[in-house]
Amino acid sequence: IFKDFSQEQVNKIVKAMAEAGYLASEKLAKLAVEESGFGKYEDKIIKNRFATKNVYESIKDLKTAGIVDIEAEGKVIKIAVPMGVVCALVPSTNPTSTAMFKALISLKCRNAIVVSPHPRTANCTFESLKILSDASIEAGAPAGLIQSMLNSTIEGTEALMQDKLIAVILATGSTPMVKAAYSAGKPAYGVGAGKIQE
Repeated sequence: IFKDFSQEQVNKIVKAMAEAGYLASEKLAKLAVEESGFGKYEDKIIKNRFATKNVYESIKDLKTAGIVDIEAEGKVIKIAVPMGVVCALVPSTNPTSTAMFKALISLKCRNAIVVSPHPRTANCTFESLKILSDASIEAGAPAGLIQSMLNSTIEGTEALMQDKLIAVILATGSTPMVKAAYSAGKPAYGVGAGKIQE
């Protein structure tokens, strides 16, 4: 259903998601710090705001539906087509901000998203995605475009990445998890572990 939405419909949905996530930045920062034990509350607020408002500002004018470019004096027409379902791996270090920006960029391109959170931070990741999902539905999106595993395990994440309905993987997390994403036999974009400061 969502693949047939117009650019105007998509833009309305993504804007509503970004606004809802931005408004919940403080609440989600508190949940992330409490659940993960990582980072500072004030820094998590900044990350949540960046992952919603700033990401939205950088993608809001991108064409992701219909004809997006015409080249070679009209002989080449580029048409945006969604990939399908995105599998997103979300780390414990930034469990709310990473989940929100991945949901925004996925839906901007008319893809659904299924998130595998780090087991240690599954609740705050789920809550951030629920806020964005509710906002997307209120703005006209079909229900079910944003999903999150609640009982995340290595085996479950591997099964998700291998699932035939997954079109692309966005992996942020440990080096072994990113390597597993690259080995899943489908397009994958990965970012490995950085330096953690407590």
